[in-house]
Amino acid sequence: MRISRAVRFLLLACVMLSMSSALFGQIGVAISFAPPALPVYEQPLCPGDGYLWTPGYWAWDADYDDYYWVPGTWVMAPEVGFLWTPPYWGWGDGGFVFYDGYWGPTVGFYGGINYGFGYFGAGFEGGRWDNGHFFYNRAVMNVNVTNIHNVYESRVENVTVNHVSYNGGNGGTTARPTPQQEAAAHERHLPPVAAQTQHVQEARSNPELRASTNHGKPAIAATARPGDFKGEGVIHAKEAGAPYHAPAKGGAPEENAARGEGNAARGNEAGTTAEDTNRGEKAAVHPKDLPAVERPAAPNTGNAKQDKKYQKQQEKLVKQQNKERQKLQAQQDKEHQQMAKQQANEAKQQQMEQRHQQQTQQLQQRHTEQMQHLQQRQQPARSAAPRPPERKP
Repeated sequence: MRISRAVRFLLLACVMLSMSSALFGQIGVAISFAPPALPVYEQPLCPGDGYLWTPGYWAWDADYDDYYWVPGTWVMAPEVGFLWTPPYWGWGDGGFVFYDGYWGPTVGFYGGINYGFGYFGAGFEGGRWDNGHFFYNRAVMNVNVTNIHNVYESRVENVTVNHVSYNGGNGGTTARPTPQQEAAAHERHLPPVAAQTQHVQEARSNPELRASTNHGKPAIAATARPGDFKGEGVIHAKEAGAPYHAPAKGGAPEENAARGEGNAARGNEAGTTAEDTNRGEKAAVHPKDLPAVERPAAPNTGNAKQDKKYQKQQEKLVKQQNKERQKLQAQQDKEHQQMAKQQANEAKQQQMEQRHQQQTQQLQQRHTEQMQHLQQRQQPARSAAPRPPERKP
């Protein structure tokens, strides 16, 4: 039986989407109940010049069906002039969806969440870059002027103090991105650095940071350095931001079932497969949603000259793949702008997003195959087995 091109394409798309979560980790989740309120805590002392503050937030652990606290911490920026846009939870598609943070030249939209310490819901008041150096606003940042001299003081007025940890939905913030914040999201930006990724992994593996254990008041609310949960710079939460109410066992099954039926009725409009829906995961739609291109382990064939050659090939491929991502992102951003000018209806916007997702997943799959092929070529060749001696007649 011959299979039509359309059916083959759909089958391929489903395979690619299901592979994306397994190969590249979770891209996004949709949860039926809101994250706890932000805990009340103090900021640890800045460990040194050049460190930028990244506020704490609630993340989701699908293995335990539970939120866990990622402590706030000080991190070195990946590039001079870059600032951190914090992640946030927002209501959409019948659940709470997580939007990851990123580094960029401008602070973008982070849900109107008041994380404190310069992140009061819009922009950043904790400091600024000037001639290659970061200057700290002592009015909101905890810095030691004996060790750090590039400081200033600027009071921030009319800040509404609340501990809401999500945007939209019942009880969430009502902020919407401004044109400037939307533009910031389309600028060149970088994903969390390796130290931040390790910091999240440490938090996820710590049972004390799960909401069901700490009831919104984590024992480790902030750290002076990423991943250091036992040093002198560990800060304990003073109190929970609001009374903690545990969800029904299984995470409000009635709401989850309703959300699952809604996703199934829409098919792949949201860019998810049936497997993704069951796990509460969403596939990447744009290149900016993908995790950073991972650099392979350093080659070790035993030949230093050959290893150096292989490493250069790896670096060249990573650079090329990042460039291709940026090119596709720029193309998709342009289409978004054109669609906005045309004031296109929702159906056309969904079609565009489906097309963007297919492009992104195809790019992701091609890059994975390229990296795998490169690593296979760099495997040290097995020495051939010695030939048995020839028998003399």
